[in-house]
Amino acid sequence: MSAVVTEVESDTTARSGLREGAFGHAVALSCRECGHRVDLGPFYACPECFGPLEIAYEFPRVTREEIEAGPRNIWRYKALLPVPADIEQSPNMEPGFTRLLKANNLAAELGLAKLWVKDDSTNPTNSFKDRVVACALSAARELDAKVFACPSTGNLANAVAAAGARAGIKTVVFIPSNLETPKQVNSAIYTENLVAVDGNYDDVNKLASEIAGEEDGWAFVNVNVRPYYAEGSKTLGYEIAEQLGWRLPDQIVIPVASGSQLTKVHKAFQELIKVGLVEDKPYKVYGAQATGCSPVSVAYKTGTDAIRPVKPDTIAKSLAIGNPADGIYVLDICRETGGAVEDITDDEVRAAIVLLARTEGIFTETAGGTTVGCLKKLVETGQLDPELETVVINTGHGLKTLDAIADTVGARATIAPTYDAFQALGI
Repeated sequence: MSAVVTEVESDTTARSGLREGAFGHAVALSCRECGHRVDLGPFYACPECFGPLEIAYEFPRVTREEIEAGPRNIWRYKALLPVPADIEQSPNMEPGFTRLLKANNLAAELGLAKLWVKDDSTNPTNSFKDRVVACALSAARELDAKVFACPSTGNLANAVAAAGARAGIKTVVFIPSNLETPKQVNSAIYTENLVAVDGNYDDVNKLASEIAGEEDGWAFVNVNVRPYYAEGSKTLGYEIAEQLGWRLPDQIVIPVASGSQLTKVHKAFQELIKVGLVEDKPYKVYGAQATGCSPVSVAYKTGTDAIRPVKPDTIAKSLAIGNPADGIYVLDICRETGGAVEDITDDEVRAAIVLLARTEGIFTETAGGTTVGCLKKLVETGQLDPELETVVINTGHGLKTLDAIADTVGARATIAPTYDAFQALGI
């Protein structure tokens, strides 16, 4: 995978109408499949082969000291992102630089020598989506978009609605009509334009793509500005490396919905190596899915290269993308690094949510339960080395998915207000 372009099209900004430095050190959009390059703009599909486009850069010299002197949010890495040098001056949610917790209790429970939890539930709208939306918002602003929009399984809608409100831009967010109530409320509080669509996420995404093709001035964060949006996930990888003392972990477990987060964390690690911020070393990447929507895990386990779309049926709705855009790239990365892709049942997801809460005091949503539960299964099945340093990513807060565990936890008992009644409990 190449993250650096050596020849810069110096007249790109002049021909596109963009201001100088609109996308930082990004120089082009490059096709993942055929390598064809196009000018920076609101494009996401290669005109030659229809493959996905991603950002190509010519990175400057970047030092650890420069990054450490930056703001305590994702803009400390702005030299490595498709954003302008003055990004901090634009109203945004300033996400990132979330905590990396040493999870000794969970490690002991699972039989791991050293485990860290990257806890992104403390972002402004309580999920990692604030990272990607911040980069997408910057692109939308530079492209003079009039509407900031997205199709979403929930967390993205929350982040887009809040970021749009902060930036003073009109927002429209589309969600499946059966989405968890807390996520619907967490979007509707920020925007009057929450649109529920009968169907699953793939239906919602198809509608968004049609609207993006017909309406002028609409920036759909994960459609026509997707290449810029996706780069925000790299900041998870950057932060993990910096918080580990500028080194890479031996193993990392990442949830898989579209697959973009996993591919971009891997890209971040490779970029840090390339620009000399960390030492090159082998590391294993693992993907986590819920069994009710596990097309990538199925492909991994059957040894195939093609992802067969499925109809989602799982409580892990934020991972319920039946036709993941980056699924094949997840397969490639997990196989090349010696990792794997695993899946667990909804009951295992619930159990893992409780496990993380009662060992480390972290209340995760169903996506995090999926990731922790898959970590447990990877250890039990011998696919993950318990002696190696491991990081697991928690992408969102459990208050977003209360319905999923409402019948799993609760009062131990209801007692009379007497000491005798208390003693009878045997606590």
